[in-house]
Amino acid sequence: MQNILSRSLLVALAVAAVPAAMAKEPATASRQAMEAATARHYATLIAGDEPKLAELTMFFTQMPKGGDLHHHYSGAIYVEQYLDFLDRQGLCVNKQSYRVETDKTVIASERAKPAKERNCLSSAEVYADDYTWRELVQRWSNKDFDNHGALQPPPDRLFFQTFGYFGPVSNANFKEGLQELKKRAIAENVSYIETMFKMSPFVSNPEFDARAWQLANDDAALDIELRRAMEGLERDTVFAKSIADFVAKIDEAAEGIDDERFTMRYQTYVLRLLNPSQVFSSMVAAFKSASGGGKVVGVNIVGQESTHVSMRDYTLHMKMFGFLKKVYPNVKVAMHAGELAMGEVPPEGLKFHIDQALSVARADRIGHGIDLAHEANAPGILRKMRAEDIPVEINLTSNSFISGIKGENHPVTLYRKYGVPYVISTDDAGVTRHTLSQEYVLFASRYKPDYLEMKKTSYNSIRYAFLPAAEKTRLTRQLDARFAAFETGVAALAKTAAARTRKR
Repeated sequence: MQNILSRSLLVALAVAAVPAAMAKEPATASRQAMEAATARHYATLIAGDEPKLAELTMFFTQMPKGGDLHHHYSGAIYVEQYLDFLDRQGLCVNKQSYRVETDKTVIASERAKPAKERNCLSSAEVYADDYTWRELVQRWSNKDFDNHGALQPPPDRLFFQTFGYFGPVSNANFKEGLQELKKRAIAENVSYIETMFKMSPFVSNPEFDARAWQLANDDAALDIELRRAMEGLERDTVFAKSIADFVAKIDEAAEGIDDERFTMRYQTYVLRLLNPSQVFSSMVAAFKSASGGGKVVGVNIVGQESTHVSMRDYTLHMKMFGFLKKVYPNVKVAMHAGELAMGEVPPEGLKFHIDQALSVARADRIGHGIDLAHEANAPGILRKMRAEDIPVEINLTSNSFISGIKGENHPVTLYRKYGVPYVISTDDAGVTRHTLSQEYVLFASRYKPDYLEMKKTSYNSIRYAFLPAAEKTRLTRQLDARFAAFETGVAALAKTAAARTRKR
């Protein structure tokens, strides 16, 4: 009797399961149909010699874009936001130099003068004087660079000089700045940002500087010197406190950012323009900060790569990274490497930067990588990145503006052709005044990938994030739901457009 009941129960369960299984099949088929309809609609937007840019802009503004993995906090804030910070900090802008005045005595003196005689202006006074506003925004960003006739510096100089103008206001108001970036990301359907937020603390040691330069080409001796320096830093209680304070400041700024719609994590970085002791101590602080399992998830290096110091010390920096990567093997490294174009440095300077970032520094992601075609080991770089699943972070707007690299001259054509994974990112959207959606528009209109490749690119920005597996799974499932809604909407829009076309 018991066996009969058991068999009956199994049959009942099997019968009950059939409708559920049948229900899943139409849902899957429906999702596939929506995806196919979206792909067909997208294909019409990129077809022909002149892609439909307005429609592509609408398409990618609505499309879920996963994350932005190459993102500088200070360069992402728009000038207008920095001017709001100006008043909050009680500072003013010198209307001759367009730099922020931080001397409280000078500020008090200026505010005591009649309005017409002031040389240092509040944000309201900047906006009220159109000439001053125009001049300021052209120095604090690249606005009007391509369509005005004034004398102007070379684009790379303008780009990197902007940070000196808004620097005094970018180093405060972090909570407000991060909230502004979150609001903008949600508005354009970006669910994750991994921002290069703050430079890790450092100390100076002239004796170490001299020895590091002397030992730069002796790997064994340099390794001993780096270990000695690291051990000295670890005994330094003041340095340890500076690291703890640094992490605490990031945690404080990050309060209230994460929610069910949006997640942000932080890279700390070192500045490659400093002396070796400053760079190495900053690296030690960065790796320690990122090893704690908190909101600091990776380490980077920043600063114009073509300057004298950057070029002179490049290999030394890579060896420092490689040394610390052995000490902290679980810390993720994203590396600005190969952000160079022909003519920016002598030809031999283009031959090794990406290669050393991968083979010496053991980078987990490559930022920019635009000198690829000139690298002596270009085929090996492509094989390594493909085989080891190391992505390149593509920043079309900044590559075009800073270095003049665009169109078929951009090595994304090579990375794609040889199967290297890539993500699309913004770099410094406040300086170059664009959005991640616009980067997708540029990519689609220039290189005409199919819809599935663009969709994969969005997922890549979660796949290659420096996040724990559980967080990636959560964000991927969230992205699945967002794409299902997006594709349903696009399919309906395309159907309506097709019906109107038939009526004509």
